[in-house]
Amino acid sequence: MNPEIKLRKSEIEDRNRIWEIIQQSIERRRQDGSTQWQNGYPNLGTVESDIAKGFGHVLTVDGEIAVYGALILNDEPAYSTIEGAWLSDGEFVVVHRVAVDEKFAGQGMVKKFFDHIEEFTKSHDIQSIKVDTNHDNIAMLKILEGRGYSYCGEVLLRDGMRKAFEKIII
Repeated sequence: MNPEIKLRKSEIEDRNRIWEIIQQSIERRRQDGSTQWQNGYPNLGTVESDIAKGFGHVLTVDGEIAVYGALILNDEPAYSTIEGAWLSDGEFVVVHRVAVDEKFAGQGMVKKFFDHIEEFTKSHDIQSIKVDTNHDNIAMLKILEGRGYSYCGEVLLRDGMRKAFEKIII
């Protein structure tokens, strides 16, 4: 029997579970030798803010949270300055803070999360998806490459330069 996989907005009741998943991801990044997420960000306050603003989304498998991420429409001030060039200047979805529960790691759930984001983007007639990641986050770099995202250049976020990617959806 196939599991039921859904994307939904996260709710305040999800915050502790989401924070546990992010902490797992912070530790995985550290073990992989990545500098991403090693400076106190993201934190529980970030999760609570995402939920309050309606940005937080979870991919559930049979009702259990497998992946968390923030989906932000047309708003990432750091993306206004890029060393390089975006593919488009229309409406976009920004994807931030993607974290997978270690129970679901290696099962393609982040790819499914991006599939659902693409469906969401299409259904809302939004032109593209933009995302950034650290130069040493090999897992996310492979996912973005495999999903057809184009490298657009570098953007400066609070903790340094990040590789920026975009995928045209419509």
